[in-house]
Amino acid sequence: MEQRRYERRRVRGYLVGCVVAVLLWTVASAQIRYSISEEVSEGTVVGNIAKDLGLDKSTLKDRKYRIVSSNADPLFHVNQNDGILYVSRKIDREEVCAQSSTCLINLKTVLENPLEVHYVGVEVLDINDHSPSFPEAEKRLEISESVLPGARFQLKPSRDADSGHFSVQQYKLSNNDHFRLEVRDKGDDGKIPILVLQKSLDREAAASNSLVLTALDGGKPPKSGEMNILVKVLDVNDNTPVFTQDVYSVMLSENVPVGTTVVKVNATDKDEGQNGEVYYSFGNSVSNKLFTLFEINSSTGEIIVKGLIDYEKKDKYEIEIEASDKGLAPLTTEKSVIIKIADVNDNAPEIEVTSFSSSIPEDSRPGTTVALISVNDLDSGLNGKVICSIGEDVPFALSPSLQDKMFSLVTKSPLDREKQSQYDLTITAKDAGQPPLSSEKTISVVVSDVNDNSPEFSMSPYTFYITEANEPGASVFSVKAFDRDENDNALVSYHILRDGTHENKLASFLNINSENGEIVALKSFDFETVKTFQFQVVATDSGTPSLSSNATVNVFILDQNDNAPVILYPLSSNGSAEGVEEIPRNVNAGHLVSKVRAYDADIGYNGWLLFSLQEVTDHSLFGLDRYTGQIRTLRSFTETDEAEHKLLILVKDNGNVSLSATATVIVKVVEPKEAFAASDVKSAAKDEEGNDVTFYLMITLGSVSVLFIISIIVLIAMQCSKSTDYTSKYLQETNYDGTLCHSIQYRSGDKRYMLVGPRMSIGSTIVPGSHANTLVLPDRRRASGEVRIFLGTILACFQ
Repeated sequence: MEQRRYERRRVRGYLVGCVVAVLLWTVASAQIRYSISEEVSEGTVVGNIAKDLGLDKSTLKDRKYRIVSSNADPLFHVNQNDGILYVSRKIDREEVCAQSSTCLINLKTVLENPLEVHYVGVEVLDINDHSPSFPEAEKRLEISESVLPGARFQLKPSRDADSGHFSVQQYKLSNNDHFRLEVRDKGDDGKIPILVLQKSLDREAAASNSLVLTALDGGKPPKSGEMNILVKVLDVNDNTPVFTQDVYSVMLSENVPVGTTVVKVNATDKDEGQNGEVYYSFGNSVSNKLFTLFEINSSTGEIIVKGLIDYEKKDKYEIEIEASDKGLAPLTTEKSVIIKIADVNDNAPEIEVTSFSSSIPEDSRPGTTVALISVNDLDSGLNGKVICSIGEDVPFALSPSLQDKMFSLVTKSPLDREKQSQYDLTITAKDAGQPPLSSEKTISVVVSDVNDNSPEFSMSPYTFYITEANEPGASVFSVKAFDRDENDNALVSYHILRDGTHENKLASFLNINSENGEIVALKSFDFETVKTFQFQVVATDSGTPSLSSNATVNVFILDQNDNAPVILYPLSSNGSAEGVEEIPRNVNAGHLVSKVRAYDADIGYNGWLLFSLQEVTDHSLFGLDRYTGQIRTLRSFTETDEAEHKLLILVKDNGNVSLSATATVIVKVVEPKEAFAASDVKSAAKDEEGNDVTFYLMITLGSVSVLFIISIIVLIAMQCSKSTDYTSKYLQETNYDGTLCHSIQYRSGDKRYMLVGPRMSIGSTIVPGSHANTLVLPDRRRASGEVRIFLGTILACFQ
């Protein structure tokens, strides 16, 4: 019991020493290295990586500090809060590293933003937790009595699952008179016990010898294992087989077919008969693994491939071959056959994406790292040299890293999400073997949007037509803009540019829906006040910073029949449309009695006036020209005709819903002498006025003719260059023959205009806003002495 307690204290002290060794670390080849004992409990601290690397602990979690491992059940994990490396589960060194002398576990740790890769090595130290054991509990040996002292008998070595100092360190043989023990150290294959005959055997003295072979490891206290050896003494056969070569060494390519002959060994025995017949076998030191890869023909000595030979698992095999005779007490000779494996290119490169940013902004500069690519090839030499490439038709490239077989996937040219929003990149890794092997891996990179596109209007400039007297608050038209970006960067809002200038003052009467671009008029427009105006609409996206663009909107006001005709003559002193005309009784038929003058502020058919007699004393006496408003006699007066006649004249326009006004003309029939006296007074007043009027008429006629020709040319050019048609939809009077000249008058602001041209027929075209055949007339209401000219009437008179 005391001894067991002492052993426990020793083990516990050793564990404490191992834990202290964890704190010792070294930096070699830019790698941190720690040590830890096997079988330590879960959660044991291995080391503070963050402190040893000088990393900022506050950024570890944001930078996603982690261990990159393909193992589903990793041995270690790192705490992102403090950067300390912990043991995740109990580690069995024999399970992890088998018989390796040094058990070093390499860990790859990664930080992002920016990307950093650090390598950490953890050496797992062995503890003495296994006892040596022999493959056989009892070994039987048959030795001829003629065997001379010095004969050697190799035994199967004891195996200890521990490694290093805790593996088998020595053998002890029980006391005897004939044998001594030798141990041959074969490095990785361990220590081989050999029985050496030191004194000749005498079968007659002892037919057998019982020995106990004890194997001890290097623990304190050491652990042991025993094997019983039974030596049976045979008679006579005193020659051992001898190999014909001192050294057998051969080169074998990996992946050779099963059944391939590796080498043929040969041994001879000078004895005769069965004592001289040799058969071959693998030595006792050959591991079970070799039995699955090779076999030997016991008769011919040919070593034959039995299983798959893989250079990447082991590149060299040393096989102990035994040549034994068939004597009653067979003699055996051992020879090592060294088989070197030649590498062939049988492993394709393996591509591993160690760190990957699946989304990258489209404004990333060339050279921005997208992913880290690790490439590995298990082959060696040129077969393991890997070339990594990516397609040429993508804006990405592979850049070699300082670390061997590491590449960075970087951008090589600017990105544009609007042209391509996602790239499926195929990375190809090809080795330099013959023939070369390659592998591919496809990763998808999404290009995220940035606000780099201004909104674009569907057209610019916009042209809209609004009928005058529109309803305030109603939508009149809308604009539309789109943005090629996405999400908030493509969310467009609208507003009207209001700069306070005189040209932009009408924009204050408009309001725009910021979401859909629908424009609402806040007031009713009057064609006679404004015929056209222009303003700017600004479309702005919701990106940061926001981008905007402008569009010009041209608005044309379309005329409505909202102005009734205004009587200019006759006009009495009190402002009523009533006048008195005196004519001689002896005038003939066709005599011009008077002319009713009127104008309409509308244009086109809305301003085209027609005259008609509503009331007349005698229908057979007077006639009215419906286009010019001239009142003429239809016949001569008779003695029975009344001396005073009242004519009620209706003036109406040609709008869809006609508006009208009336004028009253009282015609007094007087005797010729009275008429001539009145006529002389009038003619004297008109002569002076007529001279000025004639001069202005000549200038006006010339100007109108030139302007009319120019307007016709402009209209033809516009019709040829634009498909927009402004054909009037006005109806024609049924009795209208389309031959008389006609004047159309309208008012705009403080000025009044008159359009002059031939009488319109069906298909006539009026271009809104055109004043090529328009004369500015003085306002009679402001200056009663000015003369109002109706050029259409004058032209009709000259025809």
